[in-house]
This record gives sequence, structure tokens and C-alpha cells, in this order.
Amino acid sequence: MRATKPVVGFTCGDVNGIGPELIIKTLSDSRILDFCIPVIFGSNKVFNFYRKAIPDVNLNFSNQKDLSKLNHKQVNLYNCWEEEINIQPGIFSEVGGTYAVKSLMAASEAIKEGAIDMIVTAPIHKNNVQSESFNYSGHTPFFHHFFGTRDVLMLMTSQDFRVGLVSEHVPVKEIPKYITREAILSKLQILNASLRRDFNIERPKIAVLALNPHAGDNGLVGSEEIEIIKPAIKEAKQSNMLVTGPFSADAFFARGSHKRFDAVLAMYHDQGLIPFKSLCIAEGINFTAGLPIVRTSPDHGTAFDIAGKNISDISSFTAAIFAGLDILNNRHQFDENHKNPIHKMGAAVVNSAADEKISE
Repeated sequence: MRATKPVVGFTCGDVNGIGPELIIKTLSDSRILDFCIPVIFGSNKVFNFYRKAIPDVNLNFSNQKDLSKLNHKQVNLYNCWEEEINIQPGIFSEVGGTYAVKSLMAASEAIKEGAIDMIVTAPIHKNNVQSESFNYSGHTPFFHHFFGTRDVLMLMTSQDFRVGLVSEHVPVKEIPKYITREAILSKLQILNASLRRDFNIERPKIAVLALNPHAGDNGLVGSEEIEIIKPAIKEAKQSNMLVTGPFSADAFFARGSHKRFDAVLAMYHDQGLIPFKSLCIAEGINFTAGLPIVRTSPDHGTAFDIAGKNISDISSFTAAIFAGLDILNNRHQFDENHKNPIHKMGAAVVNSAADEKISE
């Protein structure tokens, strides 16, 4: 019988990083069971190792080899491997990456088969996960490929502050080649659809940042704004999206302009993540928009320097769980409402009235 509460899968991340500790400390709060049925994808031996390193936390879990027989009243641990591995907290190693990928693959297969409802991924290290079978710069491109979607969007979110990226983990010198009209428009389409379906915003307002300093100064500091970004914004507007820009990134955040929008589209990683992480200390999360499934994660890395020391902050990891649950609920409501012809008619009237007001 299918669970009445959402089944949330947790990947263990790098077994030498803070992922296992985050999971143990977060799920040791029994109140989490009021909202979901947790399933850890990892190894009994790994989590017993870390439980001993956190003496002030008590987490009991039910070992599982069959995802159709989950314990709905306890944390479940699905064993992805049985062999003994060398766990070295804080050490960058091939073992850490290999077993992080085993956990990720098992959880991904489970959600594709419908055994779980969403995934919260603990941090991996981009270098030690690399192999012939796993050649991705992070979780986002992996899920993009695994689910065969046309495109995805890395979206950082904290309450009403959201920042999406056109380019992700690429060298700074290569950023311009990723900034195309087609790429910007694709990210805007995903962002707009996600804000409506995943965040329950009927008519989202989106700001687009410039690539160059001072938004190019009318071509003096760069031509991408004139030749690429503005045409993409114009095309998005023609598709009935409320999109504005391009804005100079430094002044935009310094003046608090992001508060006037439902989301911001940045051109590259640091342009978006430096202000986001500066303004959302310990509260931000990473959500992959554009997927058929819900995947969230904390907005930090493996933190090898504090792994195994029982000093990790679970704020972002906890936020990732509840943000994912909210998105699941919003998707369900959106899909149910848009099956109803009366609702569709009402939404059309609202959108038409909003368009008239904007054009006045």
C-alpha cells in the first residue's frame, strides 16, 4: 500500500564528508516523521560509524532491502552495498566518491521507479566522483542527463529570495560562450514555469542580470547585453512572461532590488551565489528546476575540514527537506487545479486583467 505521507530519499554524499553527520543529526528529531517517511540510501556500517561519533544524538533506523516494505513510523536505511569500506572523516579519497555515486544512483533509480517521492542530496566532491560511468560536474548535470530533460535550472532559494543560473560550474574564461539568446530564454522558461508550479506564484516577476559591469555601458564595456541578453528578454516578454533587465549586478543587490522580484536570473555561478550566500546565511538551499521529480540539497559542500567533529550546522539541510516538501505539495495542488476547466477559465481571466494593467 502506498504511503500517505511523502517518502523522502536521502543520499549519503561523500562518506568522508559531513553528509552522514547532517542526516543523522537532522533525522534524530522524531518530529520529522510527522511530515514524511525518510529513507537513507547508504550503508548500515557507515551510519553506525558516524552514530558513534555523535554521542549526544540518538537515531534509530529500520534496515531495509525492499523499498516496498518501508517502516512508516521510523527512519529507514536502504543498504546500497554490503562490503566494508575505509571511512576516513575529512579525507579526500576515491572511496568517498565511489560510494557517494552508489548512493546517488540507488536513490535516482528508486525515484524513477516511483518508490520514493523526492530526493535530498548530501554534498559530493566534484573531483573524486569522476569515472568512466560518472562524468558530471555535479548533481545538476547528472539529473539533467539521468531524466533526459531538455534543460534544467540550478535555482538557489531561501524563502522569497531565488536566484537561478544560466551557466553553472564552468571556468570563468569560458562563461561568455554559454551566454546565448537560446540559453537565456530556455532558463527563463524553466524559471517561470517553476515559479508558477513549484512556488505557487501565478504571475511571477523575474529580473535578469547583465553579464558585463554596468550592464555593458551601451556597448562600451561589452556587447552581450545589446546583442544577446536584451533580445532574449524581449522574446520572453512576447511569450507573456514578466521579465525585466538586464540589471547591473552590483547595484542590483546593493540597492535591495531583488526584493521587488520573485526570482533573479544570473549569468554565471559567482554572480548569483556570492550575493545569495551572503544574504541567506545557513538558510539557502539548491533546487533543480525543470526535472520531473523534486530534488533539493543544502547550499554548501562536503566540508572535509569539519567532517567527523560533530560541529556541522544542519540549518540548510533541514531547510532543503521542508522546501522540497512544500514544492511537492505545490505541484500537487497546481496539477489538480489545472485539471479543472473552471479554474483554467478563472486563471485566464486573472491573467488577462493583469496583462491589461501592466500595459496601461
